[in-house]
Order: sequence, then C-alpha cells, then structure tokens
Amino acid sequence: MIKNQKSPLIKWVASSLLVVGSLSMNTVMAQSLAVECPGYKQGPTKIPGQRVGKKVQRAFEAYNTDQIEEAIAILKEIESSDDFDQAYVYRFLGNLLAAKDGEGKNALDYLLKTVQTKVLNDSEHASTLRLVGDLNMQEKQYGEAIKWYDEWMKFTCKEDADIYTRQAQAFYETKQLAKMIAPADKAIALYDKPNKNPYVLKMTSYYERKMYPETIKVAEQLVKMFPETKQWWTQLGFFYMLVEDYAKALQTFELAYTQGYLEKASEIKALVQLYATNEIPYQSAVLHEKFLKSGLLKKDASNLSAIANSWHRAKEHMKAATYYGEAAALSSDPEHYRKQGTLLLGAEKYPQALDALQKALDSGSKKEGAIHMAMMEAYFYQGKFKQAYQHIQEAKKDKSTARNAAAWEPYVKEKAKNRGIKLI
Repeated sequence: MIKNQKSPLIKWVASSLLVVGSLSMNTVMAQSLAVECPGYKQGPTKIPGQRVGKKVQRAFEAYNTDQIEEAIAILKEIESSDDFDQAYVYRFLGNLLAAKDGEGKNALDYLLKTVQTKVLNDSEHASTLRLVGDLNMQEKQYGEAIKWYDEWMKFTCKEDADIYTRQAQAFYETKQLAKMIAPADKAIALYDKPNKNPYVLKMTSYYERKMYPETIKVAEQLVKMFPETKQWWTQLGFFYMLVEDYAKALQTFELAYTQGYLEKASEIKALVQLYATNEIPYQSAVLHEKFLKSGLLKKDASNLSAIANSWHRAKEHMKAATYYGEAAALSSDPEHYRKQGTLLLGAEKYPQALDALQKALDSGSKKEGAIHMAMMEAYFYQGKFKQAYQHIQEAKKDKSTARNAAAWEPYVKEKAKNRGIKLI
C-alpha cells in the first residue's frame, strides 16, 4: 500500500528537477540503465523546457516544505504543447497524488496519460509503468495491475521478485488460481534472501484447488526456509492430518511442541489426538491432563471424556473411571456413567460400580441389557445371588444380551442353591 509520505519515486523526480536550474537546454546526460533489452539504444536525457521547468521548480520547492496541496495546485495549472513537458508534469502530479490517501484513481488518470505517450526518459517511463501497476493493485483493479506489470517487464527486459509476487497476488484476487504458480516460482528464484510471500501464495493456490500433496510440499519448504516461524509448523501438521498421514503429523507437532510453538488450544488438542491415533494413549492422556489443569483446555465433558478414553486405552482403569465420573457429572450422559461403572467393575470396586451403573439406567441409557449384565456380575462377585438373578431376568429381555444372560442363569442358580439362598 502506498502511504502518505515522500516516496522514493517522488524523491527521484525531485532530484531530477534540480537539473533545470543548473543545466542549459542543450546539455545532455547519460541515462541510468533502465532498459536491459538486447540491442536497445538509449537516447539523450531530456529535461523540461525553461518555462515549464521554472513552474515545476516552484512546485518542487512547495513540496519540499511539505506544502503538498500548493505543489499540486501549481502543477495542475501547467499546460504545454510539448509532449515531453506535459508528460513530465503529469508524472510529477501523479506521484504527488499517489502519496495521498484516497487519491489513487486521480493519480492513475495522470500517470496513464504519461505512459501512453511514451515520451519520457527511459528511467522515468519505467518507474511510472511500475507505479501504475502498484496503484492498480491498491485500487483493487487486479487485471490492470497484471497488465501494467507485464508492460514494465516488456519495456525494461528485467525481472523483479516483488513484481512477480504482486502478480501472483493479483491472480489470486481474480481467482485465477492456477496462474499463481508461475510468477510465485519466479519470485522464489529471484529473491536474494528467502521471502515467505511467494511460498504462501503458491501454497494457497494448491490448497484452494484441493491439491493437497502439492500443498504439503510447499508447506515443507516453508518450515525448512523459516523454521523460526511457529505457524508454518502447525500448518504443516494440519496438512498431514488432512491427508491422513498421522505419523508425519505427530512428528511435526511434537517438534513444534518441544520448541514451544504450540500455544493455542486447537494445536494442543491436535497433538493429543495424534498421540491417541498413533496408539500412544498414555502420552495422550498425560498431555491432555496437563493442559486441562493449566486452564488452556476447558474442563468440559468432552475433554474429560477424551482423557478418560486415553487412560482406559492405556489400561489405567481407575484413572479412566475417575474422569468418566467427572464427565458424567457435567453431562449426565448415561454412556459416561456406564463406562465408569464397567471400569469400576473390572477394578473390583463393586459398590461404586453399581452406583455408576444405576445412574446410567436412571439417565435413560439405551444399553439396558449390557448394564444389567454388568450389575449382575457386581452382585454375583459379592455373593449377592438374589440381586444377581434379578438382573439376569432383566438382561434376558434385551435381544443383545439374552443369550449371555441365559448362559449365566443356571450358574447363578447353582451358586445360590449351594449357599441355601432362595432366588424367588
């Protein structure tokens, strides 16, 4: 974005104006090498005529004392039948307007008149072509920006990394995603020092076209070229997850975590999930628990249940039962109560298991048969055969557990008979 300050272009114009007062009209100067086209011959440097030059000098003096409006007014009054003089004035005026907020379109009007005549010195014409491209970008006239940047390269026979980057951006803004790649690649090759912008544009082009393998390759380059930038690590990790390469995703997130780059809840949750997906439930649970206690992750039923599941898979049954209980207290989800009860049953905590299982029933669980079978076992192992028998009868009503309940029934009857306990 062109800011309201004395730009390098205006300073160049200003320095060239000083020539008017110090050189005669027939003095010629060697131009700077603005054009590098093979076989191109540069002509002598032109300067404004005496009459126009004096007025331009006044405008420059006003500009140099920050009287920008006065300088603009002086330039707008200048009219000349000489094409070069008028183009020179329009260029200066366009540059001044370009530096003012909200004057981009007016600046373009003057600068377009300047470049269309093609009468300026090579360096002046080249810099104006480039400024026209920049102003079109600023005014969101992206197709025109691409055109004028091409004109600058055609006229100068030069390539410029910033120009190619801006063209890639313009292609993005006009949704010509495939066309972004060529200028982005050229910009990458031309920058003396690595610049993230063409990489990001290239990655965006591939991503928005759902070309995920290509997206990942660019993201890998970003991590390699800019390893100190946190976001490239997490972005690469998420891209690996997108293509279900969970091993590489975990490796990337782990490296980011050890460098202190994971700061958002979504990033920590991704790492926790990747540990679980890669069959490392213990580490998943430990990390999840750590950031739940730190406050980065919310202590809600979803997180508590996820920790419980990881502890369960890590065979830490009592820890899992505790977290399922905490999740159930927040959610009243019968499945949380059922899982808690089942784990407590396995840990031989029968009274606690029965309490959790009863809450699962009371909360409206649809797995009634399985719950009754679990409660049957809890009573059976406490020697409470009558209660166990009652739950067998309930379990027999559920098609999913009827056969298993029927298999247990004679065994419970026999145990009760041996103890002299009447079941009915």
